Amino acid sequence: MTSIPASLPLRNDLIGEEPYGAPQLDVPVCLNVNENPYPLDEQVADSIARRVREVAQTLNRYPDREHVQLRQAFCDYLAHESGTRLGVEQLWGANGSNEIMLQIFQAFGGPGRTALGCDPTYSMYPEYARDTFTEWKVIHRRDDFTIDLDATLEGIADIRPSIVLLTSPNNPTGTNLPLEDVRTLLDACGRIQVAGAAEGTHPVVVIDEAYVEFRNPGTPSAVSLIPAYRNLAVSRTMSKAFAFAGARVGYLAADRGIVDCLRIVRMPYHLSAITQASALAAFEHTDLQLRRVAKLRETRDETAAWLKRQRYHGASLQVADSESNFLLFGKFDDRQKVFDMLLDRGILIRVVGPDHWLRVCMGTDEEMAAFRSAFTEVLSQIDD
Repeated sequence: MTSIPASLPLRNDLIGEEPYGAPQLDVPVCLNVNENPYPLDEQVADSIARRVREVAQTLNRYPDREHVQLRQAFCDYLAHESGTRLGVEQLWGANGSNEIMLQIFQAFGGPGRTALGCDPTYSMYPEYARDTFTEWKVIHRRDDFTIDLDATLEGIADIRPSIVLLTSPNNPTGTNLPLEDVRTLLDACGRIQVAGAAEGTHPVVVIDEAYVEFRNPGTPSAVSLIPAYRNLAVSRTMSKAFAFAGARVGYLAADRGIVDCLRIVRMPYHLSAITQASALAAFEHTDLQLRRVAKLRETRDETAAWLKRQRYHGASLQVADSESNFLLFGKFDDRQKVFDMLLDRGILIRVVGPDHWLRVCMGTDEEMAAFRSAFTEVLSQIDD
């Protein structure tokens, strides 16, 4: 809870608001914020230490504000991971994909502008909108959490937003957005005039791929569409698959024009020399960094199958199809009670998303065994 004196001139629209954030509790098993549970390999840590030591003597100088070397590393990685070769001018980095998203809203949102998404989705999006005085509108997803393409197209035509923001895999559901649907949305936005904007201004389509490395093998990335669509931006992060959550490195792939728009609103020297050095060190070991992804994908599929075998009030649990490192599962009459009972047993998951559902992210084998044991106890007590 916040404690803000009434005498402070807080913006009227922020009065009563609480800071965003998942619970940070000191418990044995934390499976609530979709982190990669595996620490960095020693080789990666050594490379980070070496690169940071190299830049330490230059910290009296500002870093490269265009972070060209890091942007080249982003390019090389996307060519390797998604099979699409982009130019340095088409990549942009920031302090986590959260800062990327905020820059998108700063550049393309604002008073009189609307951003459109499909809920349930990432709960920070409306906060980016609030903080940039952008209106936030949503189209409801289907019961299986796939987007309702017809309703979304209708919403785009009616609202004429400046930003269409979709997540693939979606958070908190893990749902993949098929590439053919992305093409359909891009084509539609290419024909739409943004409300209140100059003639010939079309919506920017943003695909948030924070969890994309966990997608099923053979599933293409929206990055592959960038050469064909100037109004497409794809957001990525190193926090999840690269186990780099503490380093805060996100990036955007898009047409050069979109990148140049973000360069207008970015803070001066927004990426520190230490951040840039750490990320470059991680990219020295890309294959090593990503070797846990297949293991976490396997853990996800095994956990989903196990959850579906569990019974709650005599019925099998529902588990949303996921191509991420987490699972949304339910439905519970009182999800808070289930959450609290797990917490009492040292297991922290997340109350998030639609009513009656809970989310658990994938941990180590030992953490998942602890989760299964605790959850089995909870279900047995509830059904007694």
